[in-house]
Amino acid sequence: MKKNNVSTNRVCIIGLGYVGLPLAVQSALKGFEVFGLDMDKEKIKKIQAGKSPIEEEFLHKNLPIVKLTATTDEKIIKQSDIVLVCVPTPVDKLFFPDLSPVRGAVASIVRNFKKGQLIVIESTINPGVCEEIVEPMFAEAGFKVGKDYFLAHCPERINPGDPKWNVTNIPRVVGSFDKQGLDKALNFYRAIIDAEIFPMKSIREAEAVKVVENSFRDINIAFVNELAKSFDKMGIDVKDVITGASTKPFSFMAHWPSCGVGGHCIPVDPYYLIERAKLSGFDHEFLKIARKINNSMPLYTVELLHEELNKIKKPLNGTKIGILGLSYKANVDDLRETPALKVIEEIKKHGAKVEIFDPYFPKMSTVKNIEELLKKSEAVVLVTDHKAFKEIDPKLLKKHKIKIIIDGKNCLDKITFEKQGVIYKGIGR
Repeated sequence: MKKNNVSTNRVCIIGLGYVGLPLAVQSALKGFEVFGLDMDKEKIKKIQAGKSPIEEEFLHKNLPIVKLTATTDEKIIKQSDIVLVCVPTPVDKLFFPDLSPVRGAVASIVRNFKKGQLIVIESTINPGVCEEIVEPMFAEAGFKVGKDYFLAHCPERINPGDPKWNVTNIPRVVGSFDKQGLDKALNFYRAIIDAEIFPMKSIREAEAVKVVENSFRDINIAFVNELAKSFDKMGIDVKDVITGASTKPFSFMAHWPSCGVGGHCIPVDPYYLIERAKLSGFDHEFLKIARKINNSMPLYTVELLHEELNKIKKPLNGTKIGILGLSYKANVDDLRETPALKVIEEIKKHGAKVEIFDPYFPKMSTVKNIEELLKKSEAVVLVTDHKAFKEIDPKLLKKHKIKIIIDGKNCLDKITFEKQGVIYKGIGR
């Protein structure tokens, strides 16, 4: 396709989720013929009707105006010049990486192979996956990398709900097995993304980039979560301290404590590095400690609730607790690794009665709005900092005789709630 400076123009994206669907729409906007492959029939129906199954402004605006063929038929792969793998890479209940979605996607490409295809793995993977898992699957079928096809890795970068940074303008890195494959991948991404596309020296380095990015964030969040627990014992407001530290114009980057770390990346990616490093004889002690701390925060949040109830001589057992939020982050409909579910589970274990409201999940909510939740509650735990929750009037809590609010995101004004006679407790404040 001349105007895109690439000789190929048919793109197939496997996995139409938070990563794949925006990428499919952006590729279509840039003039590529795009096929989207996903096994979720309901999702396919919505996409075919021009309706986004994901709450994302970019998709709501652009999906209805692009030509995008969405299907559950993997034979569409054979018609494509470029195939992007955007499937999930989760961990199991024991936090062990589950690469079966990637294996399944690659197997479908092998079954529908077209000579000369550029295959790009966008799914977050640990260093070595392309060399140790993906390439051998093609080799077993008789296809040679660099000759019959080209294999690259461009780790996804997406931030759901971000009004500034999205699939159109976030810089990317790309690595491949050889120069020809790297050039093809660079040409494609430079044709669809209005940001720098940085070439890595090897595909393994490209794989390492994403896990380093998110492990960095996980470690720093764990640090401030531990500070929150420590400062709570000392009567220090951790939010004020971090705000003060942020006045230093260099060598400090603010991270904030909360009731837990959610999303597909931060609570998952470190495990991919931890487990792969074990195979090479290295033990990531620091990463494991960070994961342990961050995994403890939902339970810690419930402990705070328990302590505040004890102060007014009220047991958690039998008390009506309102939960504000299910999403792992503000203003999106995303439950991936959300701490809310762990908070709810733990509260129920103590025999409390739970009411739930999240405007992005009406079917999972037990009430229709905030006021109905307050009417049915004696104490409230804010788990997600949706805009609507941040704007709650403290007088409304007083009106409904809410005795306690646990602010799991430290997003509310502590003083205004206390002035209304509501016991406020944040994470480390």
